[in-house]
Amino acid sequence: MGYRVAVVGATGNVGREMLNILAERQFPTDEVVALASRRSLGTEVSYGDKTLKCKDLDTFDFTGWDMALFAVGSEATKKYAPAAAKAGCVVIDNSSLYRYDADIPLIVPEVNPQAIHDYANRNIIANPNCSTAQMVVALKPLHDRATIKRVVVSTYQSVSGAGKEGMDELWDQTKAVYNPTSDVPPKKFQKQIAFNVIPQIDVFMDSGDTKEEWKMMVETKKIIDPKIKVTATCVRVPVFVGHSESINIEFEDHLDEDEARDILREAPGVMVIDKREPGGYVTPIECAGDFATFISRIRQDSTIDNGLNLWCVSDNLRKGAALNAVQIAELLGREVLKKG
Repeated sequence: MGYRVAVVGATGNVGREMLNILAERQFPTDEVVALASRRSLGTEVSYGDKTLKCKDLDTFDFTGWDMALFAVGSEATKKYAPAAAKAGCVVIDNSSLYRYDADIPLIVPEVNPQAIHDYANRNIIANPNCSTAQMVVALKPLHDRATIKRVVVSTYQSVSGAGKEGMDELWDQTKAVYNPTSDVPPKKFQKQIAFNVIPQIDVFMDSGDTKEEWKMMVETKKIIDPKIKVTATCVRVPVFVGHSESINIEFEDHLDEDEARDILREAPGVMVIDKREPGGYVTPIECAGDFATFISRIRQDSTIDNGLNLWCVSDNLRKGAALNAVQIAELLGREVLKKG
């Protein structure tokens, strides 16, 4: 006996990836429905070896459905998620709408699976920001050993984090560089993204941080430990898929780099590739399409008493969004609903 699962926003990058991962991981389903806005009615999307035709989200009745994986923006989520939850369908939401609500669990299954039981507060579970998700997978096993005091992170985030429009803009601008008669001014991003880096993701806040940087700070505290201090600089780079992060960690207790490497090798969801030789690390293009969060460049920070540096890379459409949502669904099924 399996689950009846709805994928909301099935025509977008993340929605399509959710369908792919549900099929790849053989999530136990009796029925899967693809939902999208009315303008996408009838659009075909792949689910394993099947093809699904999108149905209209606006008129869909969630009664009798077990889970709904939402991959739409906050405005659409605000309209449709409460209705789905009220109908008895557990919502797993990828937008930022509910992440900071005290009643709603924010979950990365490798990090805080115990929070799954809090879903009953509102019948909604939040999926974290893509840059946070991969970082906390790396931080949690180290925090359990030596207690993290402070994290300084610089991100190098791919354009797929801005959706299909971001990917199209990079592609079109890259082509235009080689065509002197073509000009593709920035629309999705603040400046040209091709052959450039942009130190702004989301809007600026009064503090001078961007909203993306603020998300990493607040979400890390909610998922791991409110005592951890986090400061972030988030940068958009001309990469199609895969977010990278340079992470500096200060601990309360000493943690040797060799022990840290061993801890991370045993950590769920983590793959350590760390050879001190040319190419002995993972880059975004190598992680695309993979489930793991890859860790490289593990080394002591000699400028502080208890410090480590590491390099963290993951497919943002997978671990940063779709995969984490499906893992939450698996956890929910295994620990709570217990049908599959």
